[in-house]
Amino acid sequence: MKIIKRYFWQETSFNILMIMLGLLAMFSFFDLIQELDSLGQGDYGISKMLVFVLLSIPGHAYDVVPVAVLVGMMYSLGTLARNSELVVMRVSGLSLLNIGLILVKIGLFFTVMTFLVGELITPTSEKMAQRMRIKATDSVVAQDFRSGLWVKDGKSFVNVETVLPDASLLNVHIYEFDENFKLRSISNAKKGDYADNRWVLSKVMQSKFNTYNKIEKNNVQTQFFSKANWKSLIRPELLNVLLVAPEKMSAWNLYSFINHLETNKQKTTRYVVALWAKMIYPIACMVMVILALPFGFIQQRTGGTSTKIFIGVMLGVVYQIMNRVFIHLGVLNDWPPLMSAITPTILFLIAGLSLLFMIERR
Repeated sequence: MKIIKRYFWQETSFNILMIMLGLLAMFSFFDLIQELDSLGQGDYGISKMLVFVLLSIPGHAYDVVPVAVLVGMMYSLGTLARNSELVVMRVSGLSLLNIGLILVKIGLFFTVMTFLVGELITPTSEKMAQRMRIKATDSVVAQDFRSGLWVKDGKSFVNVETVLPDASLLNVHIYEFDENFKLRSISNAKKGDYADNRWVLSKVMQSKFNTYNKIEKNNVQTQFFSKANWKSLIRPELLNVLLVAPEKMSAWNLYSFINHLETNKQKTTRYVVALWAKMIYPIACMVMVILALPFGFIQQRTGGTSTKIFIGVMLGVVYQIMNRVFIHLGVLNDWPPLMSAITPTILFLIAGLSLLFMIERR
C-alpha cells in the first residue's frame, strides 16, 4: 500500500506542479505584455518591470492552484488509465474509496500550500509590487512612518493617517508651502472622499499663516468648514496601489478591517464575502481531486488524454468564472456571505460525487 501511495504522489504531484508552472508562465507573459505600455515612464525600466512581474507571481499562484490540481489530476489519472494501471490496482483489491482517499490527501497538501501562499506571501508581494511600480511611474510615496502615509502634492505635503480599501481617507493633514518654502496653511480634515475628479473633505479646520503681515500681532486665521473641495494630483488609483485588494488581503487583516467597519457602523458585505472566500477557496483543491477522479475510469473510447485535459481546463475556467460571479452577485444583492463564497465549490463537489456514484454503480 505504501508503494502505491508513493507512486500516486510522484505521478500526480509532478504533473500538477508542471501544469502550475505552465499557467504561471502564461500569466507572467500576459503581465509582461501589459506592462510594456508603462515602460519608460519615469524610472520604470526593464529591470523594474521584470521585478514587478516576478512579485505578481504569488498572486497568480494563489489563483491557479485549484485549476492546476484539476488538470494535473485528470492528466495523471488519464495516463494511468491508458496504461491500464488503474484497472490492475482495482483488480488487486484497491477500491475506488481507497484511491480517492490517497488522492484527497494529495489535494489536502495543495490546500495547505494555497492557504499559506494566500496568507503569508501574496499580500506582501502584491503590496511591494504596486508600491515599486507607482514610485517609478507616478509619484513619491512613503508609507513606512508611524504617522501614516505621506505624499508630496505640488507645493504641499499631505499626511493621511488611514487609507481605507475603498480609497477614502481618514484624518487628512495638508501642509501648504509657498515658493520660498514658507508654511502658508495647515488644513486638518476628519475624512476625504473622491468624487467628480476632486476630493471632498469633511470637518475641515484650516489655519492660514500671514507671514508677510508684521504689523498685526495675530498672523494666524482659523476657519472651520463642514465640507470643502480639495483639488489635488492625488488620485484613488495612487492610494489603492498601496493597499491590497480585499481578495488578496490576508484573512487576519480582513477580519481586523471588518471589525473597524462594524465599530463605525459601515457596510461590511464586500469584506465579509472576501473573508469567507479566503477561507473556502483553498478547499477547492480537494474538491477538484474528487471531480477529476471519475475521469480516470471513463473508457478510452470516449476520449483520450488530450480530451480529458481540455475538459479539465474548461472546468477550471468555469469554476473561476462562477466563483467571481457569485462573489459579485453576493455583494450587489446582499446575499449571505457564506452562501456567496461556498456555492461554486459545493456545486462542483456535488458534480464530482455524482460522477463517482455513477461509475461505482456501473
